[in-house]
Amino acid sequence: MEWPFGPYETVMGAILLMTIPLQRLLTRDEPEMRVPLSGLFAEIRDKGYKWHISIFVVMYGFKAFIDQHNEAIKPRVGGFTHYVHGMEGDLTLWVQETFRNAVLSDILSFHYLFVYLFLIWFSPMYYILCKDEVMADKAVLNYFIAYVLAVPLYLFFNVEVTSSFVPGMDALMYHRSWNLFFFTEADPLDNGFPSLHVGIPLGLLAINRLHVRDLGIEIREWRHREFDLFVAANVPIYLFSIQYLGIHWISDVVPGAILAIICALFAHSMQPKLRSLRENGLSSLLPAKRVAYTAVAFSLVGTLILLAAVVDGPGTDEDTPTMRVGPGDVNLDVIEVHSLWHPADVEISNVGDEAVEVLIIHRDAVEEHANGGVIDWISLSDGDVRLLEPGDSLDE
Repeated sequence: MEWPFGPYETVMGAILLMTIPLQRLLTRDEPEMRVPLSGLFAEIRDKGYKWHISIFVVMYGFKAFIDQHNEAIKPRVGGFTHYVHGMEGDLTLWVQETFRNAVLSDILSFHYLFVYLFLIWFSPMYYILCKDEVMADKAVLNYFIAYVLAVPLYLFFNVEVTSSFVPGMDALMYHRSWNLFFFTEADPLDNGFPSLHVGIPLGLLAINRLHVRDLGIEIREWRHREFDLFVAANVPIYLFSIQYLGIHWISDVVPGAILAIICALFAHSMQPKLRSLRENGLSSLLPAKRVAYTAVAFSLVGTLILLAAVVDGPGTDEDTPTMRVGPGDVNLDVIEVHSLWHPADVEISNVGDEAVEVLIIHRDAVEEHANGGVIDWISLSDGDVRLLEPGDSLDE
């Protein structure tokens, strides 16, 4: 019998089931510091955790809004994957070919999705269940600021996943019948820069070290040291899996690490001010006038530079490929429909030196043909396949 649930339902179910057991395991030496399940709602009310829940709800809607508009503005900003590939070459392909193994692919695919969502959810929940509202605040702020700062890059600096641009590289996680629907629904496949799978856990680790420095203790003496080790253990796994699975470029890690430092510094400095809002009011969050004016000025100048440099800029060069394939490669791209009244217009141009075959088909019809990171083109090619010779275009 086939598993009746998709990857998102499976992962979220596993996350909820593992939250309490893992928190109890990590706090086995201090049971007196645990919040009993019967007192969880009272703890949320008494410690003012309502805004933590609100942030998760807001970010869910925010991400959906961004994903909806990502493709809509892409024709005006184009893509910059060719610049990244020009610096790195095919190093990620070497990683995939050297270590490729079916079992490893299954494990890392599940880990990539599960642990990332688990850390986002479990980090604040762990601290809430440990009666540590300071660290719960910082964990939520880390997640919130990371996404807010990453959005401009996701929208205006589109970088395709490596499996869409490096000939011969397979999408070991995306091109699986079980995963395909979820990832094509939730991932635009061009939000590689920066890598938040690295940035968010690195941000948590940096926050932990800033926190223990203020406490005047070593990290090994901290009561949450085991959770810190759990987060740290997943970072090298992500550094490998994002290359191996055909997702991120090595260059995506650098801005992810920079983002982690910014998020950690912000969360560490802002948390005490948020906790003192009841006593000091909203005005305590406002910077001095000079600082505020400077920040606004830099924001406006930065926005104008971004718009001038990116919109209709070098990323929109029609002779530069945004996707590449090699002999026998099958790449999948999603056509998003943004209106119930107007159809989506599709334009595909072959700017390469070899002919390519193109098939526009409903996503659901592809699922059964995706297995082990590869889409079986032969089983699909009896559809309305178009042959594009070099220089040809297809308008639908």
